[in-house]
Amino acid sequence: MDDPTPTMLSGSPGAGTGLPASGALLLTRADVIALMSPAAYADAIEAGFRALASGAALAPAPLHIPAHGGGFHAKGALLEGPRRHVAVKINSNFPGNPKRHGLPTIQGVIALFDADDGRLLALVDSIEITLRRTAAASALAARYLARRDATAIAMCGCGEQARAQLAALAAELSIDRVYAWDLDGEAATRFAAQMHAELGIAVSVVSELRAGTLASDVIVTATPARAPFLGSADVRRGTFVAAVGADHPEKSEIEPELMKRASVFVDVREQCLAMGDLRHAVAAGAMAVDDVRADLSELVAGSRPGRAGADEITIFDSTGTAVQDVAAAIAVYERARRAGIGTSIRLDPAIP
Repeated sequence: MDDPTPTMLSGSPGAGTGLPASGALLLTRADVIALMSPAAYADAIEAGFRALASGAALAPAPLHIPAHGGGFHAKGALLEGPRRHVAVKINSNFPGNPKRHGLPTIQGVIALFDADDGRLLALVDSIEITLRRTAAASALAARYLARRDATAIAMCGCGEQARAQLAALAAELSIDRVYAWDLDGEAATRFAAQMHAELGIAVSVVSELRAGTLASDVIVTATPARAPFLGSADVRRGTFVAAVGADHPEKSEIEPELMKRASVFVDVREQCLAMGDLRHAVAAGAMAVDDVRADLSELVAGSRPGRAGADEITIFDSTGTAVQDVAAAIAVYERARRAGIGTSIRLDPAIP
């Protein structure tokens, strides 16, 4: 995961750049894409989970605001270091946007603050960060939970998140075969063509779920499903499952019986109990919270073990924590300062 610009979670605003130390930075999605690589996201997310493990991070429960045709959610976190930062992300999620309005499903902004004096440091478009930090968490989990000889991956759901997931996992594992499945066959076909061109990996479209999942070592579920569709009969022994779609209490992708059969790991236990596939498995009586093997922060810190054997099915229940957002936002901000990228803004010219 070599990267020419190291990712850090601390630093002095404006140091080493032509940008003024005062004011805030406005960073567009194009700016974020130019600044960050999969390796940069992986480094930032790993540092964020290490901070969570050591008690150097605080992430309150997210806020959800329902709306007609979609909704909004707000997540915030504090991350300590040589400097302390707070980031608050507000995202909208309107699944019908692409077909009805030609707009992205997810849109939003991340506000990054200096937590020592309250200064606004940056306003960052959240689309790219949301996609990539979620994918980076899956790749980080795969480091501990996937077999090292994994070569085939099934993508369940072929939207923007699936593209980010495949790119991140391909950077972590030696993937040479991909099976793309989506209820929208055209979406799967577009995904296959785009990802083959981007990564140079063979991507096959499958019309039946099991045709892909039973041939794979890794399964990613990245759908808006509100009823579970991946069960025990769909998963062979030794598979790693990254379940990333259930980021709302009403969403669910993994059948409770499969959760019971597998070794379950989570990004944040309390949050997964509130809105992840863990929530539904516990509600169904298939497992208890204490059955969760470890949080991702515990895996990163080395306080809990990951995969225990080659035949073990491992599931990573990923709901997304604001610690990921603040860690990624800090990395973007510091890289922008060093590279002289972004637009300097002042919301209140009276503040130095």
